[in-house]
Amino acid sequence: MPPEESVSAPVPGALLLCRAEPDSVADVAPLLGERMPLVRAGRGWSALVPEGRPWRDGGEPVDRVVNGWAAALAVGAPWPVVALWWDADRAGFTLASGFRRPVGYVWLADGTPAGEDEAMRTFAARLGLDPVLDVQSLDRLTRPEPDTGHGAGAGARARLRGLLAVLTRAGITLPAGLAPGEDADHLGTAARALPDVRWTERAGRRPTADESRLAAWMPWVGGPGARASALAQAAAGLALTAWGLRRHSGGWTTAGALLIAHGALGTAYGLSKRS
Repeated sequence: MPPEESVSAPVPGALLLCRAEPDSVADVAPLLGERMPLVRAGRGWSALVPEGRPWRDGGEPVDRVVNGWAAALAVGAPWPVVALWWDADRAGFTLASGFRRPVGYVWLADGTPAGEDEAMRTFAARLGLDPVLDVQSLDRLTRPEPDTGHGAGAGARARLRGLLAVLTRAGITLPAGLAPGEDADHLGTAARALPDVRWTERAGRRPTADESRLAAWMPWVGGPGARASALAQAAAGLALTAWGLRRHSGGWTTAGALLIAHGALGTAYGLSKRS
């Protein structure tokens, strides 16, 4: 009998949905330290499509990595970030906005809710969703449903699709091929095939003042808010790093370290411009 062919397990996937135009997202994406595809995702929204190296090669849980990334992006920019993630056992989302504590929800692979109902209401309020119709739709995602018989993981994917159906009323429209629950390799292939795809820069790139509305707040421009922004990023990075170390989360710790480094660079640059 011939030996059985080994079948590799699907790679966990994630999407980072930013409530901003691609140009603005491209300015702060270097904070994440990785290049990744960036595409438009509806009216006033953009999507970053991670290739998944931290959970492929580093063994980090996908949720910890993308939650840390979402927090880093949201602290470094004046718009919220919704991180969607999934693996073989669970799926969920996190909303990060400014310096406020992130909120999110988790479902088991079969769709069983494993989060707090209040998180959905906070999620709706922070995104400005309809307090009646949209909240009712979100509440339905927190209720147990009978097994549909579609196999492991179908329930969790259905919950994420239900979440996206609500978010379409906030302007989100994912491009073809970027469906929650897909393997990270499939997501990357689909994103690279989109006509308007662009790649984010690695850390260290310095945009010029005319690249975006955020440029005046970037530390290398020296605008009126640059030093305040840099100090805020460093302070947020310290808090994220401490929180990550307490929870033994490499994703949060890395995000905090990136913010500290970025804020320190901006502060040093601002001081050099003054001297």
